[in-house]
Amino acid sequence: MFCVSAVQSQRTWAVIYSHTQICAVEGSSVTISCRFSSPTRGNQDALLETLWFLNDRPVDLRSDLDSRGRVQTLCGPTACALTLTDLRESDSGRYRFWFRTNCGSYSGSPGVSLTVTGDFSLTPLQVKVLKSEQRESFTRADLQCLSSCRPDHQSYIWIRNRREILKETSPSVSVSVHPADTYSCSLKGNQEFPSPSVYPPLPPSVSVSPSAEVEEGSSVTLTCSSDANPAASYSWYKDSITSSPSKDSQLVFSSIQSSDSGRFICKAENQLGWKWSEFKLIDVKYPPLPPSVSVSPSAEVEEGSSVTLTCSSDANPAASYSWYKEDEESPKASGQSFTITDVRPAHSGNYSCKAENIRGSQSSTVHLEVKGHLQLPVVSPEPEQNSDPNGLNVM
Repeated sequence: MFCVSAVQSQRTWAVIYSHTQICAVEGSSVTISCRFSSPTRGNQDALLETLWFLNDRPVDLRSDLDSRGRVQTLCGPTACALTLTDLRESDSGRYRFWFRTNCGSYSGSPGVSLTVTGDFSLTPLQVKVLKSEQRESFTRADLQCLSSCRPDHQSYIWIRNRREILKETSPSVSVSVHPADTYSCSLKGNQEFPSPSVYPPLPPSVSVSPSAEVEEGSSVTLTCSSDANPAASYSWYKDSITSSPSKDSQLVFSSIQSSDSGRFICKAENQLGWKWSEFKLIDVKYPPLPPSVSVSPSAEVEEGSSVTLTCSSDANPAASYSWYKEDEESPKASGQSFTITDVRPAHSGNYSCKAENIRGSQSSTVHLEVKGHLQLPVVSPEPEQNSDPNGLNVM
């Protein structure tokens, strides 16, 4: 008995696999197949034994306790197939076919790499934005479909706004992304498990915490949120001023001041586009500042004239005003201005203006001095007398 050489028979030891890499979903089934050949002995090619091994373990998978009942093999004279059912992640690895004939044995290396991934609903696919260029009304972007499952010669399906882009089957595409567009991808044959969509930011919303009235000196947080994928970055602007915007989703005032009042707007942006929020008005409430008091025409007035006292204070909400005269409990008047007509000496004294709102009160005082009329002496006219040139009175 002898084996014919490879040159004479045109046959040699060989194992050719249908795929070198296979990806499958946990719980599903997969078939790993190959064709094989060997030199012949005489006119007969006696196939004596076939085995499949995992990660070079010298264990027949058909007798492996962990895989018993989940493994089936179907082999012929020149081909063999291994079928695994109810796949588990532990089934991942490199599978190698071995066979023995009457001329010897041979193992086909390196074998087939099987990757078993979790349920596709757990999003093993994702779309990556490789680069983008924002135009006036849309964004030009290069997208890539990334998969933890990378089968050989696998076709990709690209989906725009829930509809397939039939002409695109490669893992990378160049697309125009408009504000309402969404893009996702899937592997052909697994269309029911697409990747999460990528899309530009939706119009962001701005919330204020605490939501009650904003009081000076309190801590206030503005939060901007927008649904976007990739996740959005944020910019804050006050009264449309673009200098030094915040880049965080939150704008925090540890001790807010009246000067912080204004209209705030936030911009949500990712690689696929941007959106502006509505304006959010922040109106900081604070007690009156010490009021200023003015007297017109002056704080020294003459008796009988008219004088007006005016009070003003910065406050939010606006202050109400009350006027008091020293040593008197009841207010003399209310309102920002207090006018005294026909002033008398009894009106002299200190007048205080009290500015008040729900946040507090402040007072300021002014002194009013009333001067009496100047009493001039009364001079009686002398009787007229006629005189002559000689100095004599003429009667």
